[in-house]
Amino acid sequence: MTALVEVRFKGNRKAYFTWDREEPLPTGRRVIVTVDRGQDLGTVSAFGEAAERKCGVGCSGCSLGQAPTPVGAVLNPATADDTHLAGELRKAEDDVRRTVLERAAAHNLPMKISDAEWQWDRKKLTIYFTAEQRVDFRALVRDLASLFRTRIELRQIGARDEAKRLTGVGRCGREYCCSSWLPELRPVSLALAKDQRLSLNPSQISGGCGRLLCCLRYEHEFYVASRKRFPKEGKHLTTGHGEERVQAVDIFRERVLLRAADGSTRTVTLQELRQELTETPTAPAARPETPPPAQLVTFDEGPLASPEETVESLSSGPRPPKRRRRRGRRGGRGRPPVERPQNDGNNGSDGNDGNDGKA
Repeated sequence: MTALVEVRFKGNRKAYFTWDREEPLPTGRRVIVTVDRGQDLGTVSAFGEAAERKCGVGCSGCSLGQAPTPVGAVLNPATADDTHLAGELRKAEDDVRRTVLERAAAHNLPMKISDAEWQWDRKKLTIYFTAEQRVDFRALVRDLASLFRTRIELRQIGARDEAKRLTGVGRCGREYCCSSWLPELRPVSLALAKDQRLSLNPSQISGGCGRLLCCLRYEHEFYVASRKRFPKEGKHLTTGHGEERVQAVDIFRERVLLRAADGSTRTVTLQELRQELTETPTAPAARPETPPPAQLVTFDEGPLASPEETVESLSSGPRPPKRRRRRGRRGGRGRPPVERPQNDGNNGSDGNDGNDGKA
């Protein structure tokens, strides 16, 4: 019966293979597997049903995921000589990385060499690097192929993948989640840190890779589900101490900080707060006041006029409007009056008889 085997290699790289023999392979056993154009040595991390439950897409081994596809077969368990040869190759990889770094600098390539990995049969050498943009490394590949006399593969990875390969210790004092157990690296946004009420200081919420912590992603559901049990911050509640405002909540200790109208604060547990809200009677809603009924307002218009007085007022007609008296002079306020020349009997003003100087 064919069994599925999960095998891990250097840098937390894993792949799935088949095993045709009856005896099971224990976890941690070194085995020789068939890969593309050769053979490689790895360590068994899951066997049989445990390997089949791992779908490889980040579901953490649920029964709904599809079984992973094997890429080869396990040939046989590794011997002591095979393990010794793999150890010698691991020691030589540091020198290979320094050599590749020098050749990349000679070709003026803006790339950071992260790691180098030999295949167990020395038929392929994989170089992992990071770069801010796309790099044309064709000339570097030809140079390295002539130097090491093997197949060269340059693979560009991101900052999170680099931290996963090199591993390290995080802020919590434990090994990186991406290197130890996290099956998939998913993008993390700053909105997740805001939902968890964390400091937005990059030095406080960034990991060893310089990106946001991976735990902000897979812990987000816990924070969202826990905050639904607490009242929202800023909400006004009527408790046994009167009307109070929710100042802050502590989801881990299940405590609520309340602030009264006079400025005093107190801390109660979530259970005590629920009990106070249950025992405190809710004030009935105030009914809108009905307006008073409309009253008829009358005005005293005096004695009625006689028919003779009414006819006389109608026949007299309306009074003519009064003319408003203009103030000021014709020339305007503050202007001197216009002087008109006096007429002495002549038509012209220069003493002539009205002619223009002709006889």
